[in-house]
Amino acid sequence: MVKGWIEQVTGSFEQKKQYKTYKARSAQLPENYRTAIEAFDRYLMYFGSISKGDVLVTMLEDLLDMFEQAVANETPIRSLVGENPVEFIEDFLTNYSEGQWISKERNRLIRSIDSAAGENN
Repeated sequence: MVKGWIEQVTGSFEQKKQYKTYKARSAQLPENYRTAIEAFDRYLMYFGSISKGDVLVTMLEDLLDMFEQAVANETPIRSLVGENPVEFIEDFLTNYSEGQWISKERNRLIRSIDSAAGENN
């Protein structure tokens, strides 16, 4: 019971372990790839607005998988992310939109307007 209460306050212990594993794996990348993924990580933390821990961890792991594969295939960073890294990461982020807080707010807005218009579903 205490574990469940603590996880409600601090977040899932399993997700924290997964995040630590992600950070350890990303630290193993060659320096230039590590620098790039750290920059994307930071951008996603600020811009991504992911409010679901499981979605955030999955997203970061998927990004890391892509970078690890690029290292293994000797794919240059520019070939991976293109000329516009903002466009690359924002396109990548669209695959995880269900975890963004704005999705929750969009749904809340839709329900409120449906209710105000007498269209309760």
